[in-house]
Amino acid sequence: MLKFKKIDEESNTPFDTSILDGVADPVLIVDEQELVIDYNKAYKRLLEADPSKSSLHALTNNKNIRKIIKQCLAGKPTLPSEIYLPNPIGLFYDVKMWRLPDLNAKSPVWAMIVLSDVTSTRRMEKVRSDFVANVSHELRSPLSALLGFIETLQGPARSDPEASARFLSIMESEAKRMARLIDELLTLSKVEADEHITPDDVIAVDQIISEVASSLSVRAMGKGMKLRTLVEKDLPPITGDADELAQVFQNLVSNAINYGSEDTDIRLDIGLVDNLPETGAPGIFVSITNHGEGIPAQEIPRLTERFYRVDKGRSRSMGGTGLGLAIVKHIVARHRGHLEVKSEVNKETSFTVMLPRFDENIL
Repeated sequence: MLKFKKIDEESNTPFDTSILDGVADPVLIVDEQELVIDYNKAYKRLLEADPSKSSLHALTNNKNIRKIIKQCLAGKPTLPSEIYLPNPIGLFYDVKMWRLPDLNAKSPVWAMIVLSDVTSTRRMEKVRSDFVANVSHELRSPLSALLGFIETLQGPARSDPEASARFLSIMESEAKRMARLIDELLTLSKVEADEHITPDDVIAVDQIISEVASSLSVRAMGKGMKLRTLVEKDLPPITGDADELAQVFQNLVSNAINYGSEDTDIRLDIGLVDNLPETGAPGIFVSITNHGEGIPAQEIPRLTERFYRVDKGRSRSMGGTGLGLAIVKHIVARHRGHLEVKSEVNKETSFTVMLPRFDENIL
């Protein structure tokens, strides 16, 4: 096993400390006895972030890494490798090594190891892979159903008007589900592409909420629900995209109706926020609260993942695609806002959107 023993500043160090500390990536130097004799501040921070020192052990106990160190010290060519360090958040690193040649007969030979963080790349690859798998799964079910019904209508049900009418109704429902899925995929793609561009229209949030509440009031009444809106006085405008925010609140109010208990009220509260969580700037909040089964605490962090559903069967039966809250998250992010979810099982569930107020000084 490699042993770590950084030599003191009065001894002969492989490099001037400032040179190693000037490298943003974690760097360590290993001698011919596989003793780590120097490292930079970035590597020290990496170790300090993991009190259990499991990151250290993951590196020094890795047989592949130790084999490459031996090859490097022997002057043999080495290829980049990858290692996972179980830091509290879990990190993936590309490991690159260089042999530091001896300058004269008495000079030691060292291996310099540089760790390049590739965590975001690996996670993005997994997101892409999961996304393709989920899209394939979501489309396969309705397509299989359509093909089955078409085959039935061409065969056994060819002369059965009652069966034909029933099957055609189901086929229409499945086709509409696929159309919704494709529409939301296109919407999500567009929002993600524009996420770095902050909207610049000056709009009134209370007006958007009023329009959304009016459009969904009939659906709510169908379950014996009432949409009750409470707006704080003298509400200032915000900078945003009215159509995108209407989509956000349409989605959240629709969910509140779908998953709320019958004969209950849905509250739409609008007010001021002194400090937004990310920026500390003043803002406006819109909170949509319903009464129902609620969401288990462990499920809340995953709600905005693409295709994630707490109750898969119930969501699909309601025509849900599993993309609505992902779209909400990205639209709120584009507006430099914040989404907060609070829920108690069999009690209240609140989705709160916080958005920065309009600042005429930045125009």
